[in-house]
Amino acid sequence: MKILRIDHVGVIVNDLSAAKEFFLDFGLEVQGEWELEGELMDQMSGLNDVKVTCVGLGKPDGQAWIELIKFYTPSDEKDIQQPFANTLGIRHIAFAVEDIEAVVAKLKKKGTEIFSEIQHYEESYKLCYCRGPEGIILELAEQIK
Repeated sequence: MKILRIDHVGVIVNDLSAAKEFFLDFGLEVQGEWELEGELMDQMSGLNDVKVTCVGLGKPDGQAWIELIKFYTPSDEKDIQQPFANTLGIRHIAFAVEDIEAVVAKLKKKGTEIFSEIQHYEESYKLCYCRGPEGIILELAEQIK
């Protein structure tokens, strides 16, 4: 037995349209859209009366796949949580980018919250954190050649 790769990352969102638009503006492309409900979905999720809409976004080469999921039922009664970078659990999605300065400038222009200015990690990477819709944290990383 061996692990081949991480297949995708699922992100639960309240405003599917806004999250989809954010990632399209970021440079991902829609790879598929679908709705799921019924007994199989209930069994897979461990919930009852599940109804979801999903949007799969990625790069054409298939190396980055994000599945945005909107639960219509059951809904999360706690609403959107705004985690900090040190909150326990899965906290951010990292993207390798070209020209991090241009990416950050584009995100700033769109009103995206940038955690910090671009930082240099040793002599190997330029890094920056930002917060997308609904508290989704992205780490941008440009490898220094």
